[in-house]
Amino acid sequence: MTAPSTPETEQGWHRRVLTLALPIILANLSTPLLGAVDTAVMGHLPDPAFIGGVSVGALVFSFLYWGFGFLRMGTTGFAAQALGADDPDELRATLGRALLLAGGLGAGLIALQWPIGAVAFAVVDATPAVLGHAETYFSIRIFSAPFALTNYAVLGWLLGTQRPRHALALQVALNGVNIVLDLLFVAGLGMTIAGVAWASLLAEVAAAALGLAVCWRVLARTGGRWSRERLLNRERLVAMLRVNRDIFVRTLALIFAFAFFTARGAAFGEVTLAANTVLMQFQQFLSHGLDGFAHATEILVGRAVGGADRAWLRRAVRTATLWAVILAAAAAVVFAGAGTLLIGVMTDLSAVRAAAASYLPWMVASPLLSVWAFQLDGIFIGATRTGPMRTAMLVSLAIYLGACWALIPIWGNHGLWLALMVFMAARGISLAAAYPRLVRAVTPAPA
Repeated sequence: MTAPSTPETEQGWHRRVLTLALPIILANLSTPLLGAVDTAVMGHLPDPAFIGGVSVGALVFSFLYWGFGFLRMGTTGFAAQALGADDPDELRATLGRALLLAGGLGAGLIALQWPIGAVAFAVVDATPAVLGHAETYFSIRIFSAPFALTNYAVLGWLLGTQRPRHALALQVALNGVNIVLDLLFVAGLGMTIAGVAWASLLAEVAAAALGLAVCWRVLARTGGRWSRERLLNRERLVAMLRVNRDIFVRTLALIFAFAFFTARGAAFGEVTLAANTVLMQFQQFLSHGLDGFAHATEILVGRAVGGADRAWLRRAVRTATLWAVILAAAAAVVFAGAGTLLIGVMTDLSAVRAAAASYLPWMVASPLLSVWAFQLDGIFIGATRTGPMRTAMLVSLAIYLGACWALIPIWGNHGLWLALMVFMAARGISLAAAYPRLVRAVTPAPA
């Protein structure tokens, strides 16, 4: 391992960013591809309640699994900083702490499944048919919790150690197995909602086993040694818990915003809920694509902080953000030009197609408003300066809820989509205000 060194040429910087980002983008896009397959499989069944059931069931796991996304994000930041500081023992300890936390949290979610399910389904305003399907989905997939969280920890560590190709292989394996099992259980065996849930569970188990095997081989080549004292170091544990707490609060607020969106959409009826679900698949593709450059930024910023190199940080941010904006503009063009065709691929229900097409312009605007928040998230997570990020998210959530209160009574579901766009813009603006302080806090390395 070596400390950061600035590439000599502009071309070198672009190559560095793309080498990190492109495998991550491919890995990330496999996740919404899975969601798209789930939606498409349900969308070709005769009742739109099946799409709604998958949407609401997946919503619950957004709270559970995405809520614990700090296991990925925090682990990436700490691993990248250990890499920048040239500390192989800390690399091992970072992985070990994350795996211990993942196992404990996963077991806790299984133990608390009844109250979690009862609360989750009580707050969703959906029809009895949709809720029945969602409860079936939840009762099966909840047992994937320890494996799903282990996958988060493994993925974060591999990204932090600048092994995006390993992360890509794991994500492709996870989602590839899931898609194959989706088609086998639903299209082949006629299992409907239960088939989708079983496919997700079995895929998470397989991916966790493969991921741990990959980490074991990487550690054998990296060097260093396991140390109980290092693993349980009080200062490191406190830092991990602080960062994870902030990311947890930030992520819950983000997921709540999208959960609120789904719940309010459900109140407009099954067709509108199904239309919103189809369009949110586009948002998922966009989010996971932009996350590729955000993750690249996170990795490079973390390494810059570990190596105390302010110039590295600034150059990494500029280069990665340029490519993120290019991707966002391309996505807006695709949604504008081919959005109705993509909607047709997702469902053959004419009412759902017509409703989704009427709300499509919001998805055209979304990339240009969302890109800034994604990039700034990557910067703050890589620097493990998560307090400002948490505060900015809570402020943005308050703005979003106020916009929903003001706009939905006037414009209905269009008002809901406009409020979501306001939320995306507020996230970027509030984080941008805190960025200069972060840069000043990175002490330049001696000449």
